[in-house]
Amino acid sequence: MSVYPKIHLSFPVRDLDRSIAFYKKFFGEDPVKTHPGYVKFLPSIAPLNLALHADGKAAGDGANHFGIEVRDHETVLRHLQRIRVSGLEPREEMDCDCCYANQDKFWVEDPDGREWEIYVLNRDLDEPGGRGLDVSGGNDASGGRGEAACCAKLEPGGPTEQVRSSDATSCCGG
Repeated sequence: MSVYPKIHLSFPVRDLDRSIAFYKKFFGEDPVKTHPGYVKFLPSIAPLNLALHADGKAAGDGANHFGIEVRDHETVLRHLQRIRVSGLEPREEMDCDCCYANQDKFWVEDPDGREWEIYVLNRDLDEPGGRGLDVSGGNDASGGRGEAACCAKLEPGGPTEQVRSSDATSCCGG
């Protein structure tokens, strides 16, 4: 269980059982409280209090995505391996230039279409995609991947074409 302070998020969900199964795999832990129509997670992976409540419709909450920043690349890889073993299908983005930073990360999508990333900030960049970036999806001048390969928007049901613009906020939720 994580320590204080915590960020509290409360989400309506269409199918509470599917959501519980997803978050148990994502966090690698069971919920700390379960009642009819309600569940609460206090994962040790982040200072988070996540409450899920069944409403049967969960049409989306307008948020772009949620993320957990970890200390180092090895921690990203450890969680990536845990997620793979759990049966969830992560989308990897290593050495990714986006949001004015270089990051190693992966994404998963919950049953209601909310995207979660686990990432490490490798270094800050002065420009949206970094110096010498080829936004066509090829390599940038430093050998990293282009911004078009990073921070893709997923649609419910699985990965789709990546959505990009030259605006750095398009991948950052801003």
